[in-house]
Amino acid sequence: MEPLLIVDDSEDIRKQLKWGLAKQWEVFLASDATEAFPLFEEHRPKVVILDLGLPPHEESTEEGFRCLDFFLQTIPSTKVIVVTGQNERANALKAIQMSAYDFYRKPIDLKELKVIIDRAMHLSNIEEENAKLQKAVTVGVGDMGGMVGICPAMEKVFSTIRKIAPSDVSVMVTGESGTGKELVARAIHLLSLRKDAMFVAINCGAIPENLLESELFGAEKGSFTGAYSQMQGKVEYAHNGTLLLDEIGEMSLPLQVKLLRFLQEKSIQRVGGRKDIEVDARVIAATNVDITRAIKEGKFREDLYYRLSVITLDLPPLRERGGDIMLLANLFLKKFSEKSNKKATGFSKNASEFIMAYQWPGNVREMENRIQRAIIMAETSLIGVHDLGFSDGPEGPALMPITLREARDRVDFDLLVSANEKFKGNIARISEALDVSRTTLYELMKKHGISHKMG
Repeated sequence: MEPLLIVDDSEDIRKQLKWGLAKQWEVFLASDATEAFPLFEEHRPKVVILDLGLPPHEESTEEGFRCLDFFLQTIPSTKVIVVTGQNERANALKAIQMSAYDFYRKPIDLKELKVIIDRAMHLSNIEEENAKLQKAVTVGVGDMGGMVGICPAMEKVFSTIRKIAPSDVSVMVTGESGTGKELVARAIHLLSLRKDAMFVAINCGAIPENLLESELFGAEKGSFTGAYSQMQGKVEYAHNGTLLLDEIGEMSLPLQVKLLRFLQEKSIQRVGGRKDIEVDARVIAATNVDITRAIKEGKFREDLYYRLSVITLDLPPLRERGGDIMLLANLFLKKFSEKSNKKATGFSKNASEFIMAYQWPGNVREMENRIQRAIIMAETSLIGVHDLGFSDGPEGPALMPITLREARDRVDFDLLVSANEKFKGNIARISEALDVSRTTLYELMKKHGISHKMG
């Protein structure tokens, strides 16, 4: 459970709050600054509930504001919810000006306070993900060819890339479609001694079998119909550089024999030619096929596999990358928002939950495409579930017509966002404009993942 610190000089209020909140959060209690500061430094809570009237100056707010300043100076991202009396509006506004997250007037309604705390925790988690994103973008991934990740599996991938890049060993990159196998190959090239020469990629599964040989090894003039001039192949272009053979598992057996000869002898013959051409190229192969199974079925040569896989680097699917999922989602959100000049500020809570729960069969490539689509389709600054093309469940894209409940939710969402922007987060004015109670408004905003800021 997330830690929650409550600072209040009233023992009755402390007991009431602990009784009401302990099922959702790990509650720590303090009656004054002397007790609060050590608890705050030890447990580093994301949210603090702070009464301004604390000893030894219970009749003033001096000690409360000193606590507020300490919390925010120590950890600026802390969400401090200030508790005030009914006639302390000036103090509440001062607290907001000092960057408190929100204020709450006594008497305390536990149901209403829970909504505020839950929203504060959610916002803190979003900010934490964004901080991870900034760290990943700026620290240690600039040499990774555009790849981003901070989960243990990807840190292992990055570590392996750095170890093997300076050598000339052949590498086999495996993983599901869309996991970034070509990006790994480019990163290896960029960190190698061959980085100033060409990186050449060829998709062995996208070129017809009768053309793939000439694409790889080149062709002499007149060697086949349409060969009107001598043609260099991809292997020659990669001389002194790196050659990526993508979807190597789709290559025919006869061509596998010719590729094996090149790997063994470091020379090729163009189609229709007899001259041996020496080529010095590092070879990286990539596949989403189970090569071991393909070998057993006689579809892939075992000796070629051992030549290509001196080092094997297996990429994890996106669904197994934990915190990287939202990190990448926020990265793509930022990228496509800037590219399209649209102000997308984040994902709704429901959308974030869908993103984390979805299995991502198309991996990073699918996520990138969905978020690019969402930026174009979204009508508000928050990306919702339907903008991403999801249905009610995280099992796949929306295929069914919109339901009455979905339509109602979309209307609620649009009205809340519009009012929130119009009144600059002023809860009282939003509540009045939409003709709902403050409690109902908080619940609706929580449901749709909408945060507010006081203007």
